[in-house]
Amino acid sequence: MFDSRLGFVLSAALIVSLAGWRSGGTEDSSGRPATDVRLASIDSTILKSLRWRNVGPDRSGRSIAISGVRGQPKVGYFGATGGGLWKTTDGGAHWAPVTDGQIHSASVGAVAVSETDTNILFIGMGESCLRGDVQPGDGVYKSMDAGKTWTHIGFSNSDAISRIRIHPTNPNIVFVADFGKYGANSEERGVFKSTDGGRNWRKVLYKGPGTGAVDIAIDRRNPDVMYAAMWEAYRKEYQMSSGGPGSGLYKSTDGGETWTDVTRASGLPSGLDGKIGVSVSAVDPNRVFALVENENGGLFRSDDAGATWTLVNNERRFRQRAFYYTHVFADTKNKDL
Repeated sequence: MFDSRLGFVLSAALIVSLAGWRSGGTEDSSGRPATDVRLASIDSTILKSLRWRNVGPDRSGRSIAISGVRGQPKVGYFGATGGGLWKTTDGGAHWAPVTDGQIHSASVGAVAVSETDTNILFIGMGESCLRGDVQPGDGVYKSMDAGKTWTHIGFSNSDAISRIRIHPTNPNIVFVADFGKYGANSEERGVFKSTDGGRNWRKVLYKGPGTGAVDIAIDRRNPDVMYAAMWEAYRKEYQMSSGGPGSGLYKSTDGGETWTDVTRASGLPSGLDGKIGVSVSAVDPNRVFALVENENGGLFRSDDAGATWTLVNNERRFRQRAFYYTHVFADTKNKDL
């Protein structure tokens, strides 16, 4: 914290120094006003004792949700994990809050912008990255005017929405990965699908009241092909668990209507799984990445659309704090990136 007495001394010293400079003061051997020497003395004695502190705005210090806007390279959104949704229109040089006063919880854990109608946005509230300090949300909100106004469209019984994906050519088709409750069983978990822009939702993938959905990836060339990750986990005041028989990786070839368990596909690890991140390449839909929390986990790659997998990296730096990190994103132009 800033010491007010120190601030008074500093302010007084600066006032005296500036007054001397403005009054023409004396000059030292280099021709500078002698008061500059006095300021240098202040730098070495008082200024070194000062410490930076945040004076606002009172927003969270991290973000786990971000989205660009197709066709508008300088427009983007990020969700603060305690400060709503923010928008930039100049490539990130400046940001402005767009949900203040319109939403009823603070933490934005998921954001998605339609590729075919960029006025359509969805945000999911709450953090599914289960830190010791997480903020629950109150479901999903939708904007039809690029973030100016917002409407709550469901999932009020969920603490956290992990991911939202919009169909690449039909903005009425939307998928929500719902984590559910942090520390209790809940039925509002799993992957949900809407075909009317979020007015109605159907649960299409569910593994029980203790398992939530944590990630969704859609093949942009063939949107009927999808991948989803389920995560059995909880965070209570005194305990945290990541992993269980409900965790796993799933694939759909009919637009999310039915799912095949590929958790034990050739090359993927056996044993207990925890959090899984999944991403499919927009360049080559056969290339799929999965970051798997497992005793023998790591980054796995498939080159045949999830039929078989190869462990390509098991370094601990990509696996540490798996309950919090464990995200993977395939580049849109380079399938190796």
